Amino acid sequence: MSKPTYIHAIILGAFCLGFGVMLAATDMVTAEPIAQRALEDKQNALGKVIPAAIHDNNPVQDTLVVKTHEGKDRTIYRATRGGKVTGIAYQIEGSGYAGEIRLMLAVDAEGKVLGVRALAHKETPGLGDKIEVAKTDWITRFTGLSLGNPVVDKWKVKKDGGQFDQFSGATITPRGVVKAIREGLEFFAENKTQLLETH
Repeated sequence: MSKPTYIHAIILGAFCLGFGVMLAATDMVTAEPIAQRALEDKQNALGKVIPAAIHDNNPVQDTLVVKTHEGKDRTIYRATRGGKVTGIAYQIEGSGYAGEIRLMLAVDAEGKVLGVRALAHKETPGLGDKIEVAKTDWITRFTGLSLGNPVVDKWKVKKDGGQFDQFSGATITPRGVVKAIREGLEFFAENKTQLLETH
């Protein structure tokens, strides 16, 4: 190796080492704030669907993982009072006009909806975004409902013969949300024993 090449190799090596150290240091400095922000986001989402009055624990810290029919891991957040499970929440997904809609669904120990909130979506502003509680109260109308109320066949939008309103000019979004909530309730019914089991 010639001397100029040798010097270039040393400089390049030193640069790579310095860059690697800088990345590692940045990761160490930002990892905790990022994790803290993620925890706050989860607590915020859960606080909107699980009433504070029904638990004396922190549902973010009382979790279990259950497999869905598709073989995916689903994280369950459990609300307890006096050591008894009073409600659970978990993320569900639906298909909207513009892609996947992520929602947080909470149910009580009997399978009644405690609350539903949209976590993320790309639906059209002014149409599909009416699933957001900041836009309309549509998503809050599921509170208190269950698989038997209404009967399973009515867990559809009115256009499909169901009970739930669709949006003017946007049927696909509410259709996807209703289906996701119904499937979320079916998941609860199928796994109720495991979900409510105390350790």
